[in-house]
Amino acid sequence: MKIYNTKTLRLEEFRPIKEGEVKMYVCGPTVYSDIHIGNTRPMIVFDTLRRLFEELGYDVKYVSNYTDVDDKIINEAKKRDISELELTDEMILRVEKIRKLLNTEKLYKTPRVTETMEDIISFIDELVMGGYAYEVDGDVFFRTNSIDDYGSLSNQILDDLKAGARIEENSKKESPLDFVLWKKTEEGIKWKSRYSIGRPGWHTECVVMIHKELGDVIDIHGGGKDLRFPHHENERAQAKALYKTGLANYWMHNGMIDLDGVKMSKSLGNIMKAKDALENYDAMVIRWLLLSAHYRQDLNVSDEIIKSSETELNKVLNSLRQAQLKLALNDQEIKDHESEYYGRFMEAMEDDMNTPNAYSVIFDIVKVINQTVRSKDVDMQRLSKLTASLMKMLDVLGISYHHLTLTVEDRSIYEKWQEAKSQKDFESADKYREILQERGIL
Repeated sequence: MKIYNTKTLRLEEFRPIKEGEVKMYVCGPTVYSDIHIGNTRPMIVFDTLRRLFEELGYDVKYVSNYTDVDDKIINEAKKRDISELELTDEMILRVEKIRKLLNTEKLYKTPRVTETMEDIISFIDELVMGGYAYEVDGDVFFRTNSIDDYGSLSNQILDDLKAGARIEENSKKESPLDFVLWKKTEEGIKWKSRYSIGRPGWHTECVVMIHKELGDVIDIHGGGKDLRFPHHENERAQAKALYKTGLANYWMHNGMIDLDGVKMSKSLGNIMKAKDALENYDAMVIRWLLLSAHYRQDLNVSDEIIKSSETELNKVLNSLRQAQLKLALNDQEIKDHESEYYGRFMEAMEDDMNTPNAYSVIFDIVKVINQTVRSKDVDMQRLSKLTASLMKMLDVLGISYHHLTLTVEDRSIYEKWQEAKSQKDFESADKYREILQERGIL
């Protein structure tokens, strides 16, 4: 298994901290409004990575958080005249519904910032006592020059960062690169600390939740590439200061999503909400689309592109259904997925999750399955193996499909359909076909 590590900018062989186990953390959404389709990409990418590891025999502990403390949450709750808790509870339920529709596996843990506050405050205290952070007028800042390799995760030069940093007038910070760990505030949800009444900074929350749920260092830390700097850089800096670790051995970042060729932006008004996409299209079509490009590449989304993905996936699933039907009618079990195609598929997936190459293998096996189903003398053993291979590939990608089984009644209707066709009784044939389609057999 090879992974592109954005820390080293190299493709590296994956070596777990503990044999047979993968600890993975992916930054979750800030739950102040409905998530957009871009938020679903890391959900799907890292769920697929998890499935791949599980197919390779690993036990995966996959954690993703909910950021339920934020200025946007406070402002939205005020606007709707409800509490922050009411708002975040509602939005988390909506996210969970979307996760389920997209067929993502249940996460090991889904910590919330508000439920981790005691640990966050203790963590900040330790940073201050160690000289890695300092307090000014109730605010606490991380001292970036307290570690020797700040900027190394995002591969940025400190002088360039300093030159590009916005230095506020009368800034409390010792350096423009220092960032907030604790913010004094009188507005919205807040907690008491030794520094002030306030709430934590975003960059501190995730590193604490990682430490609490998975330990000092994990195998993989993931998220969108927009989080690489400053969020992930600042997470790593705090872990380096207090735990003397790089927080994660492998850093993985997925590309962004453009809408109709333009970067999605709320300010531009070109946002596709996930719930709207899932109301208009089958969830598996959205999943298929978001895995169609390599996860590190940006992906353009439009109605036309979604419809093209729908056509592709329907061809795959129709082929699978016809193969399942042929085998069921001949009382053949579907087993033994070890085929040349499965091997090629896994080779592509183990190469930094190269889904475009994996899709090519799927298109190849679909072509062979169609030819096999249509042949006069069907090799049932080969068809069984090919069908099992295709099913296993779809399982790894997280694409759900219909597991076709035939009842005695189903067989009877199918035989009547075939008989009506042979007798050119098209009215009866259409009736039986409609029943078979409703049952997912045709």
